[in-house]
Amino acid sequence: MLTLLTPPAAIVLDALLGDPPTLPHPVRLIGLWLEKLEACLRRIKFAGYLGGVLAVILTAGIVGLAVKLLTSIPLLGVLTTLYFAWAGLSLGQLVREGRRVHRHLASHELEEARNLVGRLVSRDVSNMDAVGLRRALAESMSENLSDAFVAPFFFLCIAGPAGLWVQRAVSTMDSMWGYRTEKYSQLGWAAARLDDVFCFIPARLTSLAMLGAGALLGLDWRNGYDHVMDDAAKSESVNAGWPMATAAWLLGASMGGKDVYFGETKDKPVMGPEGEWTDMRLTRLLKLVVVSALISAAVLYLYVWALA
Repeated sequence: MLTLLTPPAAIVLDALLGDPPTLPHPVRLIGLWLEKLEACLRRIKFAGYLGGVLAVILTAGIVGLAVKLLTSIPLLGVLTTLYFAWAGLSLGQLVREGRRVHRHLASHELEEARNLVGRLVSRDVSNMDAVGLRRALAESMSENLSDAFVAPFFFLCIAGPAGLWVQRAVSTMDSMWGYRTEKYSQLGWAAARLDDVFCFIPARLTSLAMLGAGALLGLDWRNGYDHVMDDAAKSESVNAGWPMATAAWLLGASMGGKDVYFGETKDKPVMGPEGEWTDMRLTRLLKLVVVSALISAAVLYLYVWALA
């Protein structure tokens, strides 16, 4: 019964409360651990490929085991199960942040919008105009629909809270170490590749759910279906291109192009048709994200129900 109730309960808690507001969030704890671990690995000059592999095994193992033990405690395990399931989903927070940025952009409050978008993306937003900020937000929301909701919910459904947090631990490692820079190209390689594996199915499920949501919302899903696969293949990431390309084609605005990362200009492949991100398109994107999340969650929950 707990297995069946946990996924929908986690979605409701995430929608109503967002990220846990008072208790230390597990992602923050993982981040602190990774900072200490990286410092240790660099101090002993073990920050190469092998160090990265062992760091992934150690981190994912500790996190998975800790969650498994905490959710197995008699009686208290019910609460810890719900807590870890809720804390592992970030759709509510993603939508709230997206709406906040949208409000600032609609009110022409660019500095406030830059500050918020800068927390969501790793690119330099200091000189972005409103069009660039809208595109950055659209890319972040599309990609994080998969990374921050569909992927963790997928692992929650097939492997419980412990499986969810193994995925979140690897995802956090990828977000902190998974850069193709001199500093992280070796240390972050294993985390980035394992994250690619973990998100392979969720990214494509997200794309399908977005097409279904597009049909429900009256968007041109057939045109999206015809172009998504080709555009997704342009992305450096084997997964990120799927939700981004789908959103771009459904809403008629492009993603990709030139951005500044760590002081260097990067010309990313362009996905989607020619068109700028407007306030109206962002409004539709927010609806698309919510409906897509509900569709993907329903499909995954039916899978759990069928196996129960």
